[in-house]
Amino acid sequence: MKIYSERDNGVLTVSLSGELDHHAARNAIPEISRLIDTELPVNLVLNFERVSFMDSSGIALVIGAYKRASSIGSTFSVINTSKQAYKVFNAAGICKIMNIKEPDAITVKN
Repeated sequence: MKIYSERDNGVLTVSLSGELDHHAARNAIPEISRLIDTELPVNLVLNFERVSFMDSSGIALVIGAYKRASSIGSTFSVINTSKQAYKVFNAAGICKIMNIKEPDAITVKN
């Protein structure tokens, strides 16, 4: 898993790339916490655009980032989730307590 960050006008966007499983989450969680503590963003955005797979470990990562961001008064959102990742979040009820954007529906044309 690779982590990229970008700060623009008080918004810290943390983009994840690769598979988000137990091993990746174990390394990513402290890195994301460090970025939040260093940057002190007004808004924190986790970008899942390049996450190719996510298991329940992704829930721990998102909840940890949400708690850390909330503790400094930052707003929080997750964007660009795959349908698979969104299903994991939704099944766990995470979509009801934090801002996780639903993936766009794919339209099949004949």
